[in-house]
Amino acid sequence: MDMLDFKNYLSFERQLSKNTIYAYTNDVGDFFAFCEENNTAPQNVRPDFIDEYIYHLKQKGLSPKSVFRKTQAVKSFYKYLIINGDIKEDPCRFLLSPKLTQKIPETLTKEEISRLLSFPPKTFAEIRTLTILELFYACGLRVSELVSLRIESVNLKDKWVLAYGKGAKQRFIPIHDRAVKVLEIYLSEREKYLKGKESASEIFINKNGKKISRMSVWKDVNDLGRLAGIERSLHPHLFRHTFATHLLIGGADLRSLQEMLGHADLQTTQIYTHLDVQSLKEKHKKFHPRG
Repeated sequence: MDMLDFKNYLSFERQLSKNTIYAYTNDVGDFFAFCEENNTAPQNVRPDFIDEYIYHLKQKGLSPKSVFRKTQAVKSFYKYLIINGDIKEDPCRFLLSPKLTQKIPETLTKEEISRLLSFPPKTFAEIRTLTILELFYACGLRVSELVSLRIESVNLKDKWVLAYGKGAKQRFIPIHDRAVKVLEIYLSEREKYLKGKESASEIFINKNGKKISRMSVWKDVNDLGRLAGIERSLHPHLFRHTFATHLLIGGADLRSLQEMLGHADLQTTQIYTHLDVQSLKEKHKKFHPRG
């Protein structure tokens, strides 16, 4: 069984993201270790052995979400073996996917967004972080999409950003005038900061002129939040949730939002309809006969 070939299957056949492929291959590696501990070759596994493995994961105290992901990884592995003709029967064929409790995303208030985006930057790093926050809020980008943005990915004249999402799927996202202006300022400061030195072609760079890492973005966003007086912990995905929620409150339709967020399934986008409780109450009061 060739793990490299399995990775290629996940990448080209399933078109999964690099992060998911990394997680799945690690999860399958853990499953192999469990097989070895129980003197069972992966190709000889039966459905009851899969049940034992799931029980083992739960006994380790893993969250339902982690158990679900690890189970999905093993299911993908056996589907790959079936396609390759390495096994005849799928040991996961009786496995039902558990329904995960859908957690309503946390969002920032408009006041918090205003406080963050009006913070006066003093250093190049702070200008960079403010530009990152402006783009997160303007476009709803994932952090992986943001750090991969290249100079040619942004058209400031026509006001759009080209993002590469999960499975390398590309989408165009409009950006508003304020985001364009902030980005122009950052790019000018970026040029001054580099002083003619060579750098990565990505827009957001670290102090060495290399592509900024996702972890650096997480840290910088949280640090700036503290400086701006935001009392809760911040993370990049919080801005994606806020982008979606504020657009819906403003009257955006779900299909347009789905396209901007890069969701393959509209159901993923629909979770944001549960967020604006106050708006729903106002509409109920206005339109219900007994409101």
